[in-house]
Amino acid sequence: MQNSKRIIYFFAIIKFIIPFVFINAAFELHRDEYLYLADANHLAWGYIEMPPLLAVLGAISKLFGSSFYAVYFWSSLFGTMTIILVGKIAIELKGNAYAVFIACLAFLCSGFLRMNILFMPNFLDAFFWTLSVYFIIKLINSKDKKYLYYLGICFGLGMLSKYTMAFFILAFLISFVLTSNRKWLLNKHFYFAMLLALLIVSPNFYWQYNHHFPVLHHMQMLQDYQLQYLSRVEFLVNQVIMFLSCFYIWMMALWFLFFKKDGRKYISIGIIYFAVILLLLWFKGKFYYAASIYPALLAIGSVYLEKIISSHKIKVLHWVIPVFMLMVTVLIFPVAIPFMSPQKLDAFYKTVHAEKAGVLNWEEKKNNPLPQDFADMLGWKEMAQKIAKVYHQLPDSVQQKTMVYGNNYGEAAALAFYRKKFDLPEIYSDDASFAFWLPNKFNYKYFLFLTYDMPEKNDSFFYHFKKTEIKDSLTQKYAREYGAKIVLYSEPDSTAKAIAERSTKELKAKYNLH
Repeated sequence: MQNSKRIIYFFAIIKFIIPFVFINAAFELHRDEYLYLADANHLAWGYIEMPPLLAVLGAISKLFGSSFYAVYFWSSLFGTMTIILVGKIAIELKGNAYAVFIACLAFLCSGFLRMNILFMPNFLDAFFWTLSVYFIIKLINSKDKKYLYYLGICFGLGMLSKYTMAFFILAFLISFVLTSNRKWLLNKHFYFAMLLALLIVSPNFYWQYNHHFPVLHHMQMLQDYQLQYLSRVEFLVNQVIMFLSCFYIWMMALWFLFFKKDGRKYISIGIIYFAVILLLLWFKGKFYYAASIYPALLAIGSVYLEKIISSHKIKVLHWVIPVFMLMVTVLIFPVAIPFMSPQKLDAFYKTVHAEKAGVLNWEEKKNNPLPQDFADMLGWKEMAQKIAKVYHQLPDSVQQKTMVYGNNYGEAAALAFYRKKFDLPEIYSDDASFAFWLPNKFNYKYFLFLTYDMPEKNDSFFYHFKKTEIKDSLTQKYAREYGAKIVLYSEPDSTAKAIAERSTKELKAKYNLH
């Protein structure tokens, strides 16, 4: 037991320090991270793009200055707690020190190598799913009703972290109906526990109701612009690719749960897995929506793997398996973590012909020098500096009448992040939750904007300014925003004001805002 605990602590330390040691200093926060930190400036019980818990963590980070370390502390912390849970699940299933070692190593060498470095809801999702499985196992082993309440708390906090927790909860209910665990459905404490979950999440439900369920608008937007184009075959293939170094371990877990006497006691977990996969296939979810179910399966599979190795005395596998996992991780590391400068990564990808693996393919289905996520971590400070320079070159009387506007949430959120540093005014946008914070009246005479098109092709608003000046452009060639122009629109006519106010009113009406 002591050896197992030492192994868990060893991997926990490694997991915690990864982002602080390996992310190259040339890279900044990801565009989505800037958005979540912008949400933290406007604490509420919900947002268009997510529930409230991540924003609360962001607000705490801001108390310490929103430095790189303050922001990545949370993803590191929850990644560390998740790997501890993986080890504890292995121990709960009577796994020895080697099983714990393989379980923790598999988690470390999986897709969570990347997911646990970014300040995004995924790290919370993985933690609460894994914690839920741990409590399910404890409930089965101990038959102690207190674990029902722990599950209720976990479900509630999970829903406040990411709405994909709903897939797990539904799969959990299906699994209990289909197995001997259905006896718990006749226990009053089961319903008290579920009521506890509802109580925890109820403020967010009320917020959703009060704002005409923004989550449904967000899901419809995803369906229209992203999900409908996803391939179900690719979804399934990516379940393996996410865990390229250790996919055989979670597959062994499923075999153990369904076909081995010792494992069938926990068959509910196997049913949860397949229910989650089928639900996501039905709704055409993104492949990584299922990622959070795998940490527990890696723990279960590692226990079964160790039993096979011991019973068949295949000692060579004791070192072959970890060596294989580490070798695969070394190969995928350059596309998992930006540990070199953009220039060096670009040269490396060209040398190894990384484009053939599809890792340089962006949303528009074209190859680029860097993976899209890495490009989303570049150019933001340059953008803020250049917009601030343009803004501060304006006379004071002009500055007071200038609106600084982000064309998308990434631009707006990054500008909001650097706002105090570069002494910028309030930043506005109509994208994501920024729509909630738009002013109702357009009383500006100048409009500072970042764009590729002059004027914007599909927005008549920009045709109603008398003067248009290109002030600068973005030159970080590896950034997603590379080449965008900083444009100052001046002297709007009355139609521009009417268009802006009407558009804002219509947008806010969709969310019951006034």
